[in-house]
Amino acid sequence: MTTEETTKVADLLKDERTGLFTTIAPDGTLISRPMAMQEVEFDGDLWFFAERNSRKVAHITANPQVNVSTSGSSSWVSLTGHAVVIDDLDKKRTLWNTVVEAWFPDGPEDPDVVLLRVDAASAEYWDSPGGRLASVISFAKAKLTGQPYDGGENERVDL
Repeated sequence: MTTEETTKVADLLKDERTGLFTTIAPDGTLISRPMAMQEVEFDGDLWFFAERNSRKVAHITANPQVNVSTSGSSSWVSLTGHAVVIDDLDKKRTLWNTVVEAWFPDGPEDPDVVLLRVDAASAEYWDSPGGRLASVISFAKAKLTGQPYDGGENERVDL
């Protein structure tokens, strides 16, 4: 991945705190749930806390292919990659915060708490500078002029 591509994806993710984390169930069903992202400095990996015996951990153990998508005020990002379950006390302590503590009150030493690391393989993003208002104006302009809608920048990048 080029530095420019990494920088663009990182910039779009920097203010996002929650992503829809999608796993594949044993029957092939896609299951999404909101999860708090733990590191705001995107370097190709995303980190999440999870309960060791949760359904999402079972899904990842059986099939590590995942997707994480975010939606901001003027951008959307969809990351595809592989997740791994990590049981590293030092890393749990490093990432620990009061939000995580609300879900796991026994702290990072709790043996039922694990980390999920998503190693991103690719990302697709949509960036609409000016936010939703600019998108609405562009949509109205397209309707009035008969010209195709220009909703901003859309790229797919390999990570």
